[in-house]
Amino acid sequence: MRIGHWQMQCVPGDFGTNLAKVLEGLERAETERVEIVSFPECFLTGYQDKEEEVRKHAFSVDSPRMREVLDKTECFGATVIVGFNETRGNDLYNTALVAERGQLLGTYSKSCAYMPFHKQGREFPVFERKGVKYGVIICADGGFIEPARILALKGAQIIFAPHYNYIMEDYLISHFMHVRADHTARAVENVVYFVRGNNVVLGRDKGISYDGVGYGDSYIIDPMGEIVVRSRRHEEDFIYTDVDPAKTEDKAWEVGKSLWSLREFSKHLLEAGETQGPKN
Repeated sequence: MRIGHWQMQCVPGDFGTNLAKVLEGLERAETERVEIVSFPECFLTGYQDKEEEVRKHAFSVDSPRMREVLDKTECFGATVIVGFNETRGNDLYNTALVAERGQLLGTYSKSCAYMPFHKQGREFPVFERKGVKYGVIICADGGFIEPARILALKGAQIIFAPHYNYIMEDYLISHFMHVRADHTARAVENVVYFVRGNNVVLGRDKGISYDGVGYGDSYIIDPMGEIVVRSRRHEEDFIYTDVDPAKTEDKAWEVGKSLWSLREFSKHLLEAGETQGPKN
């Protein structure tokens, strides 16, 4: 199966322009015969760090904007994964939609959201295309063991991780090093392909209140921890690769590393956490 990511710059609050870029990416996916393609975190709405701006541009799954996304993408063969700020009643979620041929297959909401106005997602759906199972986590989720492991336990062979990175210069190198290490670990420990699908920012990001760098660096890591393809940095780019689902077969201890680890250590992990006492 061929999978890919469209590393693009979005325009904060400009749904029409951002959707047009998604369609451009899907056209490229058609040309390159990519079957599942992801786009950056919060791409359709833009990524803003002020609640007022987020609420202004967020939309719900039953809104006219969602219908427009589905209508305009239904002519393409690729499965699309793209982020947006979602409203559910008065609540806000950082969400990625998964759609195919104009049908909404489902959504995933960021489970480790650090913006105070975003609710934490606690559902971890797994999707399937031509017998290959895949799931979605979002940005910071990949820095924790559990979200990716839950998907692997549910059978995911590919994990897509849409990102939106705009990093202050003082933290740029440490951020670069940490995320690569985290993502390599997620691929190896779960025996999955891991797609780090980042954005890029060319100039000043008007949706964010501080100065930063959106450097890109999207990549796909195989189950052995090797980066098989990566994007150019500081440029819009389209990456893709062919993945072999057979490489994701996990026969360790006859049940797989993730399930064996859960069964063997979950009790001890909880006991260790309880000894730490309440948070101050």
